[in-house]
Amino acid sequence: MSINVDRLASRILRELVHIVNDVIKNTQIGYITLTETKVTKDKSYCYVYYTIIDDSVEAKKKVQDLLDAGKKEIRMKLASKVNDIRKIPDLVFKYDEALAYGNHIDKLLSDINKN
Repeated sequence: MSINVDRLASRILRELVHIVNDVIKNTQIGYITLTETKVTKDKSYCYVYYTIIDDSVEAKKKVQDLLDAGKKEIRMKLASKVNDIRKIPDLVFKYDEALAYGNHIDKLLSDINKN
């Protein structure tokens, strides 16, 4: 990736951390942690990866629905914060499976060490 795309992804992540939890105010799901952003080379899409404490299927679905419903407002607030680029990329929210996978591997290793 080019430096401009990496810088843009980093800047979007810094701004979205504050914006997402401000827009998605739901006491049942708690805090949404943004882990990474990836901007496509043409800067038309930004993939935003997130995790939540409750990793049940129902909670993931609920958070995904809330993020998709609030996407327009989140993008508008992002545009007001990042105003030095021509067009704000379309945001695509995805649950970050890396943390759950890492916990699974850690549990397997712990089970092996116990035996």
